[in-house]
Amino acid sequence: MEPLSDKQIRSSFVNCTKGEAQRMRLPLDFADLPWEDLDFLGWVDPGAPLRAHLVRPTPDGPLGITLRVPATSRTSAIKSSLCQICLTGHAASGVSLLAAPLAGARGRDGNTVGLYVCADLACSLYLRGKRQPKLRGGRPDESVSVEDRIARAMANLDAFTTRIQAG
Repeated sequence: MEPLSDKQIRSSFVNCTKGEAQRMRLPLDFADLPWEDLDFLGWVDPGAPLRAHLVRPTPDGPLGITLRVPATSRTSAIKSSLCQICLTGHAASGVSLLAAPLAGARGRDGNTVGLYVCADLACSLYLRGKRQPKLRGGRPDESVSVEDRIARAMANLDAFTTRIQAG
């Protein structure tokens, strides 16, 4: 992913107001992000931990979505979960159901779509083996190449963002 400026990120959001985009806080490590290893930028807002944000490149420029993080985590019975973007398996606490308001009037009316995603939104790093999930046995080996895993993850993310934009 090409590095993005603060202005590019804030102007990319399709499912929040301009004021909300201006108030969001960028990742604490924004100046040191490993852009070359990112397929999209995702983070939990350090000033509002029940909000997460995701910005992905598109042919028309960056596309940003804001997400709600659950106030409580899932417990007990669930031992492991799978991210629906990168298909990385995690201990139950490593995946969160993030809800995104739809773009436009339907989103302002409270309509959302949800997706189980790596809680730290570091899918790109898991795909490349730069970060390991906290799961007994580690990440299982896949016969699919890293490039194919990235393409699959971006197709999954594209399907999700398309649902949000369709509002």
